Amino acid sequence: MTLDNVGIIGFGQSKFVKTRIDVTFPELVREGATMALENAGISIDDVDAVVYPLAPDALIGVGNGERWVIDALGAVGKPFMRVNNGGATGMSAVLTAWTHIASGLFDVVLVAGADRVSESSSAQSVLNKMWDVGYERPVPLNTITMLALSAQRYMHLYDSDETDMAMVSVKNRYHASLNPNAHLQSTVTIEEVLASRTLAWPIKLMDACPASTGAAGLVLVSERYAKKNGLKPAWIRGLGQNSETYWMGNRVGPKAMGDHADADALAVAFQRAYDQAGITNPREQVDVAEIYAPFSSVELHVIEAAGIADKGKSPAALANGDYTLGGNGVTVNPSGGTQCTNPIAVTGLIRVGEAANQVLGLAGAHQVKGARVAIASAIGGDHQFYSTMVICSDLEEI
Repeated sequence: MTLDNVGIIGFGQSKFVKTRIDVTFPELVREGATMALENAGISIDDVDAVVYPLAPDALIGVGNGERWVIDALGAVGKPFMRVNNGGATGMSAVLTAWTHIASGLFDVVLVAGADRVSESSSAQSVLNKMWDVGYERPVPLNTITMLALSAQRYMHLYDSDETDMAMVSVKNRYHASLNPNAHLQSTVTIEEVLASRTLAWPIKLMDACPASTGAAGLVLVSERYAKKNGLKPAWIRGLGQNSETYWMGNRVGPKAMGDHADADALAVAFQRAYDQAGITNPREQVDVAEIYAPFSSVELHVIEAAGIADKGKSPAALANGDYTLGGNGVTVNPSGGTQCTNPIAVTGLIRVGEAANQVLGLAGAHQVKGARVAIASAIGGDHQFYSTMVICSDLEEI
């Protein structure tokens, strides 16, 4: 089967904050959609179908939230699909839109959503219910402790320490200070990160992402539509997905997919995207990476899963000036990444939009000079669902 080429012609995002009381949730979703459509130079009338990313309904305080927003999006009378894949929801929605267009069914698809993570009384209590009630929840596993265990294993296996994690936080906060839409925009020092309150050792407050409120939208088009209208999109050249076992206890030992210190299932998803795009050496062929890492410890093994560094070697590269704007090699999370902005339902969408802006030269103060090839990733569930993407400025770039 021959698939149509798919490009991104519009991306919009709000300024992300802790809470918004000036708009209802449908109005917030419409805000992101409107910005994306305006950036694309089209209206909702030009859109063939809408894909709506929404993570757990409990975070916004209304059940079946897709019913609540369809009128505000202008999607009445159009094909409409909700996607929920945990933290990977935003990118899974983009992959769904890609499928709509690559199949030849549609020419223009809008992906738009929002999140108000602080809308529920306790976002953490909502997310903590993803674990099996009898086997793992009593440990207790939650979204922080599960990754603290992974960070401990990484430190043990690769002789890493908390300072390595702090370097990630310092880099991402610096990048976010250049991004007017980021939630956490203040710079920090290694000493401040290390002195911040411990959440679950070795993860501290300044190693962690915020609970963000805001909206984002993306417009995808077919190659024929782009050519007909004289558009120059950012092209999606490769994509990959993979999943991991639900049971955290089965991620260690001889039958596990890999070591709990690493993200081997994510590495498979990256390789699938690289194979489709024709990337054989990501360290040389990729200019920028917008990767999903809600905690500083996660970024270390995601960099390695992306093939940007060997296992256990990303801390040394980071200390050498790699991954930072203006530094060596691949620039990682020039927007500040998930660690500085995490509106869960659209976080993965933002990774794609930021990557597209980079290859189009539209990233403003956090633009990576000369960026032509970008990668993006998202992670959902208890590090269980993985999505990856390769985005280029030109169909013939790779």
